[in-house]
Amino acid sequence: MKTRVEHALEHLKESGVRITPQRHAILAFLMDAMTHPTADEIYRALEPKFPSMSVATVYNNLKMFIEAGLVRELTYGDSSSRFDADISDHYHAICEKCGKIADFSMPALDEVEQTAASRTGFHIRGHRMEVYGVCQDCFKVEQPC
Repeated sequence: MKTRVEHALEHLKESGVRITPQRHAILAFLMDAMTHPTADEIYRALEPKFPSMSVATVYNNLKMFIEAGLVRELTYGDSSSRFDADISDHYHAICEKCGKIADFSMPALDEVEQTAASRTGFHIRGHRMEVYGVCQDCFKVEQPC
């Protein structure tokens, strides 16, 4: 059975994209990451293995992955964009202290796009939702025992 990375690489090859070692590493890092890393975090994680790779290489590959539908760019306020290789319908909880992002699903919102379309006449292309709070690690620091 193929892994998510293998499926994604196959999709890129079918689109005529050459699979370089750096491209493979960036995609694998994103798909294995349980966090939602910034381009700089990806660069720092992979730089020891690819010392000639630049931050621009990471950004260019992320842009290509987004255009190929393999990755989503998450922008929240003025902070750096974060990247998510989980393209399924899901939402994000964001820690106001440390910036950690956690995924969650909410089946009750599955019909929000149809409702919005029927009530507004818009052709809805997607939606996103995020909730803000304090993660458990930061809360423990705030609330000493």
